[in-house]
Amino acid sequence: MELGSGGGAAVFWRWWTAGTTSAAGSAVGAVALPLTALTVLDASAFEMGVIAAAGYVAWIVIGLPAGVVVQRLPMRGVQIGADLARAAAVVSVPLAWWLDRLTVAQLVIVALVTSFANVVFDVANSTFLPSIVSKEQLQARNSLTSGTHATTQLGGPSAGGLVVQVLGAVPTLLVDAASYLVSALLLRTLPERRAEAPDRWPPMRAMIREGWRFVVRHPVMGPCMWAATAANTVCGAQHALYALYLVRELHAGPGLVGLLLAADGAGTLIGAALTNRVTARLGTARAVIAAGFVAVAGAVVVPLGAGWQGFAAFAAGNVVFAAGVVVLSVVTRTYRQLASPPDLLPRVMATVRFVSWGAIPIGGLVAGAIAGALGGRVTLMIFVVAAVCVPLVLLASPIRRLRDLTDHQQGGAFAGSPGRP
Repeated sequence: MELGSGGGAAVFWRWWTAGTTSAAGSAVGAVALPLTALTVLDASAFEMGVIAAAGYVAWIVIGLPAGVVVQRLPMRGVQIGADLARAAAVVSVPLAWWLDRLTVAQLVIVALVTSFANVVFDVANSTFLPSIVSKEQLQARNSLTSGTHATTQLGGPSAGGLVVQVLGAVPTLLVDAASYLVSALLLRTLPERRAEAPDRWPPMRAMIREGWRFVVRHPVMGPCMWAATAANTVCGAQHALYALYLVRELHAGPGLVGLLLAADGAGTLIGAALTNRVTARLGTARAVIAAGFVAVAGAVVVPLGAGWQGFAAFAAGNVVFAAGVVVLSVVTRTYRQLASPPDLLPRVMATVRFVSWGAIPIGGLVAGAIAGALGGRVTLMIFVVAAVCVPLVLLASPIRRLRDLTDHQQGGAFAGSPGRP
């Protein structure tokens, strides 16, 4: 599909509006679902870890095949189908609650269905963007997307916490379901984007293997992927424990929980706003290393203090950690979109997310198991070790000698497709 500059801009803004709408609903749902488990079903620390892990486990199960699926199927149809699946899963929670049949097992299943749909949707979305945005605009558009996501994360949890206080946790999930339906309607107005298909596709296993080898053998993409994996391990622990830590150890009410969780969105917004300035001053390679150290500092601060000091430390640490992670995310995602051959891009994006996002449920499960014995505060401190791995992985790679990530390829140290067999 070829788009002129005007048509491409219109398509981008409809694509952006669809993603923003569903992200805002998801931010509300991200507060409502764990509070449903805690306040309605009195879930244990381990059950909270299982629910958090279920929300990301699909990256382990179908993360690699998703890249092939997106490459072979109509992209718009894939995205719409994922939205409808997520809406159906989320709306089942209030239905079961009204029938007095809601269980923790159903919340796990809902998180699983949503997780599988998220995988396919995310790979399709990240593959679609480079087709409607010029290379010169790509990092700016990625920053805008991250900044928009941050804004929804900033306002969504706060709004979600307030709505939960007024309506209750379960009815609030209807907002999330509605956002997916709106997104599906908007995506339906986009033109279809389908890559030229060969007469016969190679076997799925061969296509997956080609994408995997390209990424893991790449001297820049590989280390960036492992650094992101370390960061997401910490994120998995945080997702599993934050609500538990705030409610049961800091004794925060639902409204305050939403407000404090919104600090993540504030950090993401700050990081997205500063990404272009930081990379212009330091270079993209040095920026990702610096971002890794910033993330470590934030992870250290999050579990410090008690009472209002604990609330302040949680918010400040959350802001700093999120800011560091988003700079790392925007810069490395843009690099992958620019440096990957077009025919490999869906599989490159899927491979990176399979590994890095697959660490989220692992981090959540491990954190839930440890927190049951040691508590949320101690567990969050333990996961600082994983955060330290983010800058260390980058410093142990060729990236430490670069100013910009693209310098490695331009300097001739990398030529062709290093992952090709």
